[in-house]
Amino acid sequence: MQHPAQNNVLSPRTGVLIAMIAVAVATRLVIFFAPGVLPYNFTPVEAIALFGGAYFADRRLAFVVPLAAMLLADLIIGLHDLIPVIYGCIALTALLGRNLRGKVRALPVAGYAFASAVMFFVVTNFFVWLMGDMYPHDGAGLIACYVAGIPFFNGTLAGTLLWSALLFGGFELLKQRWTPLQAAA
Repeated sequence: MQHPAQNNVLSPRTGVLIAMIAVAVATRLVIFFAPGVLPYNFTPVEAIALFGGAYFADRRLAFVVPLAAMLLADLIIGLHDLIPVIYGCIALTALLGRNLRGKVRALPVAGYAFASAVMFFVVTNFFVWLMGDMYPHDGAGLIACYVAGIPFFNGTLAGTLLWSALLFGGFELLKQRWTPLQAAA
């Protein structure tokens, strides 16, 4: 039985991508404009990048979706000097996600989510220390910067793990019930 051609602009896959961007933007805005509602950095952005690397057939989307979400939120929240570093970490997470292609299981997803959160913490805090003037540019200053970043790391780690579980687990469940998503994977 032949199925009619599907409009790629209005496909279920496109809807899923738009929903990912919307949720990521909304979460970042809630964290920024309603402090305390969610932990700092408890966003789905790293998880979306990991998910995109694992699932998006069009490799560009693995980068475009999380970076578009970041850019949309940053245009509202405000631009800052660390944007290239942060966006670079997100792009690297999308690349890491490519290693999950065809191997999506709980343990590998959790391992990559943990690794991406640690990488984000290490890299971004190093650049906060390097580019800023909040900490002395010596070993003690670098250590102080990492210690001060621990509350943000807790949010990043918890968010990346939880959002990864929701995205990967949810998508696997949806794929079983919604045939168009099987083809998109």
